Amino acid sequence: MKRKWIVVLGCSIVMFCFPALASAAEEVCIGCHRTISPGQVADWESSNHSKEGVTCSVCHGDKHKSGKTAHLAQLPDEHVCAECHEEQFDQFAKGKHNFGWTTLNALPITHVEPDELMEGGRGCGGCHNMGIKSEEQKNDQRNKGYRYQNNSCDECHTRHSFSKKEALDPKACQQCHMGYDHPQWEMWSSSKHGTRYFVKEKGKLPEKAQAPTCQFCHLPDGTHTNKTAWGFLGVRLPLPEDKQWAADRVTILKALGVLNPETGQPTGRLETIKSVDMVRLTQEAWQTERDKMIKTCSKCHSKQYAGEQLAMGDSMIQKTDRLLAEAIEIVAALYKDGIIKKPENYAFAYPDFLYFMQTGGSHIDQVLFQMYMKHRMRTYQAFFHVNPDYAYWYGWAMMTKDLDEIKELARTMRATAKPEKHPPHD
Repeated sequence: MKRKWIVVLGCSIVMFCFPALASAAEEVCIGCHRTISPGQVADWESSNHSKEGVTCSVCHGDKHKSGKTAHLAQLPDEHVCAECHEEQFDQFAKGKHNFGWTTLNALPITHVEPDELMEGGRGCGGCHNMGIKSEEQKNDQRNKGYRYQNNSCDECHTRHSFSKKEALDPKACQQCHMGYDHPQWEMWSSSKHGTRYFVKEKGKLPEKAQAPTCQFCHLPDGTHTNKTAWGFLGVRLPLPEDKQWAADRVTILKALGVLNPETGQPTGRLETIKSVDMVRLTQEAWQTERDKMIKTCSKCHSKQYAGEQLAMGDSMIQKTDRLLAEAIEIVAALYKDGIIKKPENYAFAYPDFLYFMQTGGSHIDQVLFQMYMKHRMRTYQAFFHVNPDYAYWYGWAMMTKDLDEIKELARTMRATAKPEKHPPHD
């Protein structure tokens, strides 16, 4: 907090003691940028920063004074925001949003996809830019010619208005939390929660009527630390007591490359997943996040009801794991029997979910990946977002269809497989 007050005090002293000097400097910035980037000036003028005297130089430094020195303008990162917003910075650093960039670079698929989809505001990089980056990471990416988001804060509080109201609107979440593998926006917006929000927004519900938003449930009371019990992958440790479910989860962990499919022992990917906090690794860690959510749900519902509904979601994960594990084992057997050849990038002759849909890969692998990343995600996430249509038609029903297709494809592949040629016996 000390640095925050130094910055604010310094700005105040300059503006109080040398108002003409400060005003002139800022007028140069504003006058020029009204032509070059008028939207940015308009946003800043409407912001609380403008009202509080947080001028251009506070965030961008004072070395850029003309077009020739544009390259000297500082692009502020999260640490600059922390000079005034230390509490929010510390909270963000502990949450899953902070691991977006690290996760992107840890995925093996990232390094074989087109750079244009990773480098900035398009494709995976458009959302996975989030995360506090070290200077070494920044320099490494710049040297590769990549462009990426320098600051995570403006993903939700977009520049240069940096509006708190904007970040509290569920539409601020829509850009990233939608689509193929995580349609949380579609699920929430068409659920009873979302319906009530939109009706209330139009003034057709009383002001005190409850209408939970994404932020209400996942960033309660304005915290910037977001976590969930099951995490994005829908797996956790320790293994469950139920023997079939434990075996199914082991199979899924093998397809995620976390366990060696030949020995069952952990691979290096487990350490990567630990480092980005993607899964809860102990019962206590899982229960902590579950209790937080029950507390949030209890602001509208009874604690017992909330617990029962979340437990139903857990049970649905168990059932999706059974279907998925059966499908994985069918495809894995095709690898074992040499009917599917191991791709060069794969560490093992086994399905690998972290390589996604690769050109040149087998079609049955792509159906299996879709079953995992698209339809399983929809099934269990829809339960937690209370969306009946997504849970059944877009989730569970599609998983059963995927499994039938995988069985049929496997039968065809085995029937048409060319037997290996062996040298004649002496």
